Amino acid sequence: MSRTVAITYAAAAALTATALGWTLWQGLRQPAIALAFGLLIAVGETVRGALPGDRESAPLGAAGALAYALLGEAGGEPTSHGVLQVIAVTVAASLVGLAPQVAVGRAPSLDQAARRVLTVGFAATCFQPLYTTGTLAQWLGTGPYHVVVLLLILLLTVLCDAVLTAALARARTGWPYGPLLRDELRALLGIGTAICATSVVIALAVAVAGLWALPVFCVPLLLTQLSFRRYAASQATYRQTIASLARATEVAGYTPHGHARRVAELSRATGRELGLSEAELTVLEYAALMHDIGQLSLLDPVPGGATEPLDPAEQRRIALLGGAVVRQTGVPAEVAVIVERQADPYREQPLTARIVRTVNAYEDLVRAAPGKAPTEPVECPLQALEQLRLATAYDHDPRVVEALAQVVSRGPAG
Repeated sequence: MSRTVAITYAAAAALTATALGWTLWQGLRQPAIALAFGLLIAVGETVRGALPGDRESAPLGAAGALAYALLGEAGGEPTSHGVLQVIAVTVAASLVGLAPQVAVGRAPSLDQAARRVLTVGFAATCFQPLYTTGTLAQWLGTGPYHVVVLLLILLLTVLCDAVLTAALARARTGWPYGPLLRDELRALLGIGTAICATSVVIALAVAVAGLWALPVFCVPLLLTQLSFRRYAASQATYRQTIASLARATEVAGYTPHGHARRVAELSRATGRELGLSEAELTVLEYAALMHDIGQLSLLDPVPGGATEPLDPAEQRRIALLGGAVVRQTGVPAEVAVIVERQADPYREQPLTARIVRTVNAYEDLVRAAPGKAPTEPVECPLQALEQLRLATAYDHDPRVVEALAQVVSRGPAG
């Protein structure tokens, strides 16, 4: 476990222990309000879905926890739960909501749990002391400025969460921090905006209308969360379909077993090293999976499935045929363009096509030659990378080769 992960877990554990201990010692204040928000958080965790990366997969639970952290009144009466009770209720409700997930074999994400504790604690610390002491009312009153304060607190909260998420991903994977943070900030414009808006609306509605406002204002986000689950399931099926189609060359004996998968994994890691966005990485992965589909047009398989030694004109013919096949599958047009352009001189290629070409050449160099065992390499990775460096005048982009070298140097975890 890296130092960043260890510090994050230790901070979240210490805060959780303090909050639970204090709440048990002092007793639960305003239990009806705590129970209502706890139920909301638990439901959100129970219907959580799977999103790309380690993004927020329980938006209803997150919105409920943040709304409780920003709650100053309920039905016109002031609340008194405080920072530590907010954390304790969030943790307890999250555990209750995760129980069904664990029961069906879905392991909870410790990173998300630690981040939830720290971000909710941050939001509550920024709001509760100012509100309960009357400082906020003295400074800004109770008009529109109150809404502005809530939004500013949430903005700071989600920014801190994005920074923390990128840091944890950097510690676990070794990927560049800048692109990871950029992807997290981009994600804030989607589900992050919905979470912030809903949490503010819930806090304000409960302050005026009481707890009856909770179901009314939570139904839209609950429906959105269920839609996310369906979308994630459809995307997983879509990717499996592409992977199955890519295996056609392996089943037909044109490429070695697992070649497309290995090229896709290395291409995605190299693209991340070069700072591609999550959407660009998805397109790159699809293209890498299907980069050899044009070989099905050959009468006789290429020895070892390696197209790099072929005549450039033949390489382009195979690439164009592959692109034509890809266009018939219904995948995004960008995928077909990458497959078609992978045999062009690299200066004429988009970056994604350069990545696929270089990674494919590397894979051809380190895989076994015909007649050798599948695990017996033709060259060691360093020798293969050196050959790619020698070909950077025409065939391979130096930036891509060096990014690939960084990925290879980190081993399988990179």
